[in-house]
This record gives sequence, C-alpha cells and structure tokens, in this order.
Amino acid sequence: MRIRLSKARIPIRKVLHSAARCAVALSITIFLLAAISLSESPGNHTRKEDSQREQQKPNQNVKGEPGGYVGSKVCAQCHAPIVNKYSRTDMGRSMAEITTSLLEKIPNSASVVDDRTQKHFGLYLENGELFQSEYEKAPDGKEAFRETHQVKWIIGSGANGFGALLERGDFLFEAPLSFYSKTQSWALSPGYEFGDYGFNRPILPGCIACHSGQPRAVLDGNGRFLQPPFHEVAIGCENCHGPGAAHVHEIQEGDWKAGTNGPTHSIVNPAKLKPWLADNICMSCHQTGDAMVLRPGKDYRDFKPGMPLDDTLAIFMVPPLRDSPQTDLLEHYFSMTLSKCYRGSDGRLSCITCHDPHVEPAEQEAPAQFRAKCLECHNEKSCALPAATRQRKTPPDDCAGCHMPKRQVQTIAHAVLTNHRIVAQAEEPYPDAAFHLTSPQTPDLVHLTAIPGKHGDAVSSLLLLQAYGQLMIPNPEYRARYFALAKQLESSNPNNVDVLEALATLALEQKDEAKAIKYLDRVVTRGSTSPQTYEQLGNLLVRTKRFSEAVNLLEPGIKLLPFDAVLYRFLGVSYLSLNKNEEARELLRRAVETFPQDRALRQLLNDAGGEPNTANP
Repeated sequence: MRIRLSKARIPIRKVLHSAARCAVALSITIFLLAAISLSESPGNHTRKEDSQREQQKPNQNVKGEPGGYVGSKVCAQCHAPIVNKYSRTDMGRSMAEITTSLLEKIPNSASVVDDRTQKHFGLYLENGELFQSEYEKAPDGKEAFRETHQVKWIIGSGANGFGALLERGDFLFEAPLSFYSKTQSWALSPGYEFGDYGFNRPILPGCIACHSGQPRAVLDGNGRFLQPPFHEVAIGCENCHGPGAAHVHEIQEGDWKAGTNGPTHSIVNPAKLKPWLADNICMSCHQTGDAMVLRPGKDYRDFKPGMPLDDTLAIFMVPPLRDSPQTDLLEHYFSMTLSKCYRGSDGRLSCITCHDPHVEPAEQEAPAQFRAKCLECHNEKSCALPAATRQRKTPPDDCAGCHMPKRQVQTIAHAVLTNHRIVAQAEEPYPDAAFHLTSPQTPDLVHLTAIPGKHGDAVSSLLLLQAYGQLMIPNPEYRARYFALAKQLESSNPNNVDVLEALATLALEQKDEAKAIKYLDRVVTRGSTSPQTYEQLGNLLVRTKRFSEAVNLLEPGIKLLPFDAVLYRFLGVSYLSLNKNEEARELLRRAVETFPQDRALRQLLNDAGGEPNTANP
C-alpha cells in the first residue's frame, strides 16, 4: 500500500479571519451589505450629549438573553412602524429560515456539474423542505457516492444573491450551491472552484457575527454552535442600538433617574454619538482591512454600539501603494475616509450622513434620494457636467452613479459593490493622504480602528504578531517580521499559542521537524482547538513514523474536530502502520460516511480491505 503524505507547512492560526473574517465569508460576504441602524437622522447635538453617551456603560443583563438582549420583536411593541420598514431592508433580511413563502420566490431545483472535478450538485424541494446533494459517477457509470442534506437557512438578502446553510449536530456548514440574483440561478458557492469542501465548510464566528442577528457560535469551535444556534436570525435593532433589556425595563417600570433625558440614556442612538463612534458600528462589518485581530479574551459579540471597536477588534491594513490595485470589497469606511467630502468635513461626515438603514429606497428612487443628500452640502453649480448633459443620462442627475461607481467584485461571481470613495472620475487615483496613514507605533501597517487621540499609543506585540501571521501569506514582505517578532516574544511569552505556532513555522522553514513537533505539541497542551495545528502535527508525526504518538494526538483530536477529514486520514494511516487493521477499517468506514466526497478516504478504506457505504439518503 502506498500512502502519499503532504510536506508539512504550518497554516497560520486564524489566518483567514481577515477575509471577511473567514474563508466561508467569501461566499456570503457579498450577499449582505450591512449598514447601521439608528432611530433618527443625524443632526446637531451637544458636547454634553456626547459626553453622556461615551460615559454610558454597556447595558446590563436586566432581562432577556445573556448580555441583555431582548430581540427585535420586543422593540416592535413600541416601535412597530420603524421595525416594519427596517424588516424590508437588505439588512433586515440578512438571514432567514427556509419557509414555504420563501421557496415560492426562488428557483427550488437546479443541477450543476463542476467541470474541474466532474462532480454533480443538485437542489430540489421535497415535502416543503429544501435539499442539496452532491454525487460522483464511477468509471462504470454507477454512483461512487451521493450525499444529501437539508438546507435550514439562507444567508443574504438576495441583493446579489444568497448562500445556504445546513446543520449537522451542533455544527453549521455552508452548502456547495449558492443563488446568484444576476443570473437567477444556482451555481457553485464562491471558493468551491478551488476545492470540493462538500458539506463540511464550517460557519465561523467571525463570519456569522455580521450576517445574522444574535448568533451563538462558539469561539474557536470550528463551526460549533450552542443550541439553539440563533437567538435572532436576521440582523436586528440591537445590533446597532445595543442590548435593549435595560431600556425595556426602564420603560416598563418608569424608574429612570432625573436628569438623564428619560429612558433614552439606556439605549444607544448612533445619531447622537460622535461620528467616529457611530462609524465604528458600521466598521465592525463593513471594514475588513487586511488583518483583523480580536483583543485577548474577547469574542466578536463583546463589541457593543457606543464602545470603541478597537477595544474588541483591531483592524489593520497594508499601507496602499500608488501602483497597487484598488478594491472596494468591504472597505467602505476606508474608502469613505479618502473622499474629499470626508476630509473636507473634518471628520463630521459619517456613514449615517447619507444612509438611514431603517429605510431602503427602491432602485428607481435611490438616485433622487442620494442626490438630495449631496445637495445638503453641494449645489447645482458644484457639478462640472452641464445640466442638460446630466438630464440626458439614465437615470438623470444621478450623483452617486457618477461619483460612487459600482465595480465588479473579482472574488465573487455576478456581484457588484458601490465604491464608497466619492470621486470626480471613475478611475481617480488615491489622494496623497492615502500614502501617509502609518504611525511610529505601526510603521508598516495602517491601524484603521485606532481611537482618535490615541494614535501614539503602542500596539501590543502579540496583536502585531497575529496581524503579521495573517498577512505573511498574501504579503511575503511580512514573513521576516513575523518570525523576528516571534523570536523576540519567546522569552516573555513562552506559552502563548500564537508565539508557539509562529516558532513552529520558523522551525519548519529551517527544516527542523523535531523542533516544530515540540512547539506544536505545546500548542495542543495549551488547549488549542485549531484544525491547522492538529493537521500539521499529525502530518509531522506520521511523516517521521511516530505512529503511536500520532494516535494519541488524533483520537482526541477527532472528538474535538469531528468534521476534519484530514485528521481521519492521518489516524487511518497510523492504525494501518501499527497493524491495527480492524480499528482502521472501523474508523475509515465512519470517515467515508461523514466525508463521502473525499476520494483519498475512499481509497484508503479500499486499501484497508473495507467497502464504503457511500449512499447518504
């Protein structure tokens, strides 16, 4: 029996958090262009109100779910008109359970063949439930396998399309097919053109935090969710106004304190925040940068409106170069800050200056509505294009259409995004200010979430290490900095998981597999749940024929990570190498049932003398 093992390389822990927070975000990011929610249009407010808001503590858990959340249905008891309007926006429809009425609005059957892998994907309706399937034909024309799962949720409003989610035990995964509004058809989900993830592409906390209301994803759980998975499915009132329990309690009991402007002190109104704090609400989902690093001990849900985002999540960007390509994919805030409008306003222009997320204008109404916003600062003579010429365009006098042109999204098929850098010409280069955004504390990074007035504060070396780790693969110039910082931190933080993983990567760069194994073993001992760590350590142990140690690692690893096919392969190889043939066959049969699309597992089971049952009803 010949078994091919890959040469070990250490993928960086959480390396994909920056790509809309995870790999799965590629397929769902574009489907929801989330905005923020507010209870009134921005207007004049006093410094006293700013002070009261910024000093306000996060709402306490008075009633409702943990964290003081009560859900939008409770908000609707007093604010029904605005909740009803909001529920019709893209944000208010960011995610939904599969229902009969929903299925009546979209094609509920499809057949797709991936020319690269020659695998077949299907979608069909049965007894009012939506299913997706995948199968492959063997050389004799029979099915080599078939796997089918019920779709439980769609994610996205349909503005560009939506993805499909399924549930397997306590884990949530993306389905292989997504719906694209432009073509009105189902096709492979973004990313599946590079690899067949089957029904095992996990929904991670960093992704779902921006695409649903109150998700219950387990941090570092690799797709694991508490039950039920959502307290609120779609993005709701509290995502932008903060937890509402204290506000509801004060309304019901009337026990607010005198001089606090009534019960409104217990709920966040973004319009009364300083613009940068209001923008932080938007940035949490609309600004990915190139690296996103959670602060130590923080979860994505720890960010509350009215608090600085940087206290929870630090966002960094590679300094733009004059000849570097420009992207608008979830870089809305950064793009806006480069506009003459923003820079000329001395920071007063914010996302909610132009967007009222409670109301989404119809396509035919949008040009006039946003033109009216422009004319609050500009006038008819501001535009260099003659009025007669503007009137001949379709639609006429469309300020945003000319100065915020839409671009095709290269990473996601059939999708477009609006350029939020307000420009005079469509291909206008970045202003000079874009190339002077670093600081002495981060000379090689732009710290997008830096709190105003604190640009001079030092950035934690551990945060920078994680940022460099996320950046080093797409930006090799950060590789040497990553390793140098890891060596510097080894003495002061010898048991830090991120430091140990970096040192393991460096050891492999230096072709010292024994040292890499020692570092990775310490990572596991420190409680890491990273699939990459278990995969790479398992690979190294098998490659160096330390099969008993591999078994001791991989048996508990599979219990921790039951949907990682790579771990089953390495454990199967280890069992066979130790002549534990029956254990190998039992493990591999179970693995093939879980991952029927994995040809390597099917071949390994065949080599072990077992026959797979690849039918998945």
